[in-house]
Amino acid sequence: MLIKISKKMKRVIVEYAKLTKDILDMLIEKYPDGYDYSDIISFKNAKGETIKAVEVKTDDTNYLVKISERLENAMEEYAEDEEFFDDNDDFDANDIEDED
Repeated sequence: MLIKISKKMKRVIVEYAKLTKDILDMLIEKYPDGYDYSDIISFKNAKGETIKAVEVKTDDTNYLVKISERLENAMEEYAEDEEFFDDNDDFDANDIEDED
C-alpha cells in the first residue's frame, strides 16, 4: 500500500521591487529564454484584484512573481550581468508578501 503524504507549500507573492537574487536565479533557470503566455498564472489576491504571475518553486515555497515590463528587463539584465542586482536600488527583499 502506497501512502501519499502531502505537505502544504507556503505561497509567496513577489513584486518586482521585492525580488531577491535567489528568486531571480530561479527565474533565469526556469525561463532562460523568457516566459511566454502559457507560463503565466492568473489569480485573485486577497483584495480581489486579478494578478498575473510566473511560478518558481523551492522544496517548501511556491513563489508567484508578478509579471511586468520591469521584471522582464530585470531578468534580461541579470542574465547578462549578475552585478545588475547589486547595483540596482529598486530591490527590497525585506518586504515580500505572504499569501495564506
